[in-house]
Amino acid sequence: MGSRVLVAVRVRASAERAFDKFTDEIGAWWRPNMLFAFTVGKSGRLSMERGAGGRLVETYPDGTEFEIGRIKAWERPTRLVLSWRHASFAADQETELHVRFDSVGDETRVTVEHYGWDTIPQPHAARHGFPLHDFQQRLAEWWQSLLAAYRATAT
Repeated sequence: MGSRVLVAVRVRASAERAFDKFTDEIGAWWRPNMLFAFTVGKSGRLSMERGAGGRLVETYPDGTEFEIGRIKAWERPTRLVLSWRHASFAADQETELHVRFDSVGDETRVTVEHYGWDTIPQPHAARHGFPLHDFQQRLAEWWQSLLAAYRATAT
């Protein structure tokens, strides 16, 4: 699968609740970041359609939407896999997001692995010209801040 960004957080919730908060309520905890925007100059609210084949979409204030990806695996309450793309990606370009929900006592460890950025060329707009390591470091920092916001809503 190539390179990956790996971040994790523990939340005080069952795996079922943690999974549902991540998927059904993504719009409540998602924080747009213009460095990693899906479309140029826009940010909106994310939502996810349940089940394999469902879509992850960003809906803008004018009612238009952008499909970020499709759910490849919906294994509630343990695993979620989806494709991930930006509007500037070519038709054959995408990355992949894997999310695991592992029970640890009365908490759940939520692990996010974002694969495939090594397939997106360094000069591509989505990578901002960053070398892969530097880009992945910045992406990991953003995912850490997202998971902190998620943790605040998941408990």
